[in-house]
Amino acid sequence: MDLNSASTIVLQVLTQATSQDTAVLKPAEEQLKQWETQPGFYSVLLNIFTNHTLDVNVRWLAVLYFKNGIDRYWRRVAPHALSEEEKTTLRAGLIANFNEPVNQISVLIAKVARVDCPRQWPELIPTLLESVKVQDDLRQHRALLTFYHVTKTLASKRLAADRKLFYDLASGIYSFACSLWNHHTDTFLQQACRGDEAAATNSLERTLHTYSYIFQGFLHAVFERLKQFLECSRSIRAENVCRDRLEKTIILFTKVLLDFLDQHPFSFTSLIQRSLEFAVSYVFTEAGEGVVFERFIVQCMNLIKMIVKNYAYKPSKYIEDSSPETLEAHKIKTAFFTYPTLMEICRRLVTHYFLLTEEELTMWEEDPEGFTVEETGGDSWKYSLRPCTEVLFIDIFHEYNQTLTPVLLEMVHSLQGTTNMEDTSAILIKDAVYNAVGLAAYELFDSVDFDQWFKNQLLAELQVSHNRYKPIRRRVIWLIGQWISVKFKSDLRPMLYEAIRNLLQDQDLVSCAMSIIFLNGFLPVDDFEFRTDQFLPYLESMFTLLFQLLQEVTECDTKMHVLHVLSCVNERVNVQIRPYVGCLVQYLPLLWKQSEEHNMLRCAILTTLIHLVQGLGADSKNLYPFLLPVIQLSTDVSQPPHVYLLEDGLELWLVTLENSPCLTPELLRIFQNMSALLELSSENLKNCFKIINAYIFLSSTEFLQMYAVDLCRSFCELLKDITTEGQVQALKVVENVLKVNPVLGPQMFQPLLPSVFKGIIDGERYPMLMSTYLGVMGRVLLQNTSFFSLLLNQMACELGQELDQILGNMIEMWVDRMDNITQPERRKLSALALLSLLPSLNGVIQDKFCGIIHVTLEGLYDVMTEDPETGTYKDCMLMPHFEEPKVTEDEEPPTEQDKRKKIVISVFIFKLKRSF
Repeated sequence: MDLNSASTIVLQVLTQATSQDTAVLKPAEEQLKQWETQPGFYSVLLNIFTNHTLDVNVRWLAVLYFKNGIDRYWRRVAPHALSEEEKTTLRAGLIANFNEPVNQISVLIAKVARVDCPRQWPELIPTLLESVKVQDDLRQHRALLTFYHVTKTLASKRLAADRKLFYDLASGIYSFACSLWNHHTDTFLQQACRGDEAAATNSLERTLHTYSYIFQGFLHAVFERLKQFLECSRSIRAENVCRDRLEKTIILFTKVLLDFLDQHPFSFTSLIQRSLEFAVSYVFTEAGEGVVFERFIVQCMNLIKMIVKNYAYKPSKYIEDSSPETLEAHKIKTAFFTYPTLMEICRRLVTHYFLLTEEELTMWEEDPEGFTVEETGGDSWKYSLRPCTEVLFIDIFHEYNQTLTPVLLEMVHSLQGTTNMEDTSAILIKDAVYNAVGLAAYELFDSVDFDQWFKNQLLAELQVSHNRYKPIRRRVIWLIGQWISVKFKSDLRPMLYEAIRNLLQDQDLVSCAMSIIFLNGFLPVDDFEFRTDQFLPYLESMFTLLFQLLQEVTECDTKMHVLHVLSCVNERVNVQIRPYVGCLVQYLPLLWKQSEEHNMLRCAILTTLIHLVQGLGADSKNLYPFLLPVIQLSTDVSQPPHVYLLEDGLELWLVTLENSPCLTPELLRIFQNMSALLELSSENLKNCFKIINAYIFLSSTEFLQMYAVDLCRSFCELLKDITTEGQVQALKVVENVLKVNPVLGPQMFQPLLPSVFKGIIDGERYPMLMSTYLGVMGRVLLQNTSFFSLLLNQMACELGQELDQILGNMIEMWVDRMDNITQPERRKLSALALLSLLPSLNGVIQDKFCGIIHVTLEGLYDVMTEDPETGTYKDCMLMPHFEEPKVTEDEEPPTEQDKRKKIVISVFIFKLKRSF
């Protein structure tokens, strides 16, 4: 491609490609795509985007196509790879000058450098270094920017040979980079002190471009530079643009320390002492007053935390097993964290950083619900100072609990009794100390008699109704929530429930009740000592108050948490919730409609509905006008919300079927969603199989008549693609169809059965799958002999073998692989199926008589147990007649599906007795 003649043509097409008119745009894009593999095309693009007189949009597009060409055709092995001659020309053109006003050109140079530097492009680094030294601001800035991108790209390569090349390259220019960084840093500090904002900003940007290249030498200098930056910030006003960039630079430097510690802990050993001294000095002493800012404090706390809990710095149980590097690091840590240092850190964390701020107290008063949402996990809270201080406290207390426990207990003892309501400072200190005791609950297990503390002080503090005592009431109930799974006697639960009920009735309903719910002080999930009988006297009032709270609050997150607590209550008391759920059942449809744009709230509603259906049992049919459309929407993959709702929607669908007394037309119609769900073959497939099973037990004939053909087709496709475990689950569905409907089942799933038969005679290797094959075929043989004969004839024709030969091979493999069946009920089924063949006079069956009797006796031994009353043996799996099982108070009552399964078993046994 001749450059002079081609440039005009390419420029014209690029101009057309920037048009907003699709009639012009599309042909231009197509033409550019054809040129991508033409020799000389990228040289033309280089000439175009280095011409500063052209339209910026055209130049941008030329850069974009050039970048795509580097990605696709620069490497030698790429199809349509660029020639070495053209690449040489392009490399020279890219670094011909650095007066380019567009920053992105430096990224192109870095992309080429990743492939060619330094072997094919040895002149790149020397050219960059020379350009950095020039006095022209634009050229120097662009050279620095390119230098930054090139070193960052080369440092990211991971092959050993590339790492060696980068090490050699870095060694040669490291000293220059250090001096460059120091020069620009000193220049910035001087300009900032003079108040020259524009010049200081430029110098600071140059500092940032050189920082990434500096490694160990930089780390030793970083502490002094950080101190200078922090002192410099005193003289820069908050509204100054330079102040914001300076803070970002400080954070960037601390991030280098954190990244280096994370990636190379042993290389960081020499910096442990200075890092701890620096961080503790600025965060926990007066040295930081007036200069530190929140993000810097967070970084410093993270630095301390990473050193404290770094496993590389912890010796093994047996010292001789520890490396010298580990022992050295541990020695430095131990020498630094003396008792006075730890005591000061602990006290400062609790009495300074844990305190509620004036801003937080104001927010509590003005927007209590918003305050609670933020404090318990809002997006801004996750990245704020408070959670960082709490995590640091937990880590330090865990590491040095023997030293810090007396310090914290002394703080607790100094706060005995009710605090003066007029002393806001004392109230906030108590709130902070209680927070610390809650965070350190597991560490204080042996040091705090929490039951006595609860009875003698905490319970009384919950009963203080003064408005200024709100922080303490909120904190105490949170504190109990922290300790309830650690150390809290079951006998004290009624007193706690009474206190919670009183708080829910408090006039300041939102602030107090939200704290209870959000902070897990109420019915925690891991509370294994919960006793229903203790909670029942409070059930009605608690449920009513929580429902009132659900109606009153407005925040989406708040409603989600209230629904979660209501679900917990429902789950705990099960069917005993029935008299009290009427109001909630009436409210949920309205809440569902209001939450159309809030899918996470709808997930919470689905979870609540799951527990409601389980609690209501067969009475849940009264919810169908609301419930079934919800299931329909949640499980329809053509609806966008299914991304959020599908998992909970499937579970709701399943429990609805399990508790349904009968199959309604609407419930049957929802199954139209299943075909698309099976095609997804996702992690939800197991629940889909459970739902199909539930339909089979609910009303097999009606269900199969409508959906058997589609279901069989879906299963045939599904079994080709899913794992062996998935095949087992799918075939268990088929087995249930045969169990419930032995007449129609084999006919409707006939296309699946030949593969099952073939799997048996081929001796499927996976035991679980072979066991399932035998279960399916056992059902056919035992319950539908005529169909088994037809299947046998079909397989003989397909395999081109004699019928007796096929039958003999099947029986032989069945007897041989009987040990693959581990479940006693399946072993019994297989034994009965084989026994059903013996009345035949077929010679092949008579030849297998001994093997059949042998496996039958083994199966018999598995299911026979001695009756202690009569001393005789009986079949432990035999149900003499169907009866409603007796349920103890601690057991969940059987679902409608449990009852249906027992009826199916009874019918099967009855028919079996008649046949034998």
